[in-house]
Amino acid sequence: MPEHQQPRPTRAALLRIPLFRLLAINLAIGACAAALLVGGLLWLNPGHLRELILADRAGGVALLLLLASFLITFGSAAMGSAIMAQGRKDDDSGRGGGHHSRLAVQELAQRTRTH
Repeated sequence: MPEHQQPRPTRAALLRIPLFRLLAINLAIGACAAALLVGGLLWLNPGHLRELILADRAGGVALLLLLASFLITFGSAAMGSAIMAQGRKDDDSGRGGGHHSRLAVQELAQRTRTH
């Protein structure tokens, strides 16, 4: 191997990167949720969905597209919520943003009580 080329990172090395590990874990959570939802839809058979899929010649393609769309949706939602939760303070005592400011109605009620 020439000296100017860097070795490619392995999977184990990629999992040592905290952001990549966070995204991979949350993608797996979203994939599990998607698989459970598709399995539940097939089991409950709402609107005869299972019968429609199994009666088609290309039922596997329809099932794959359904699973892939739920995987993308739930995986993205899980990863996005994990990324957005990174900015929270640990010493926040469970109170998120917006709790320190008062609503306009509360401000108006305070003004009318003092006058």
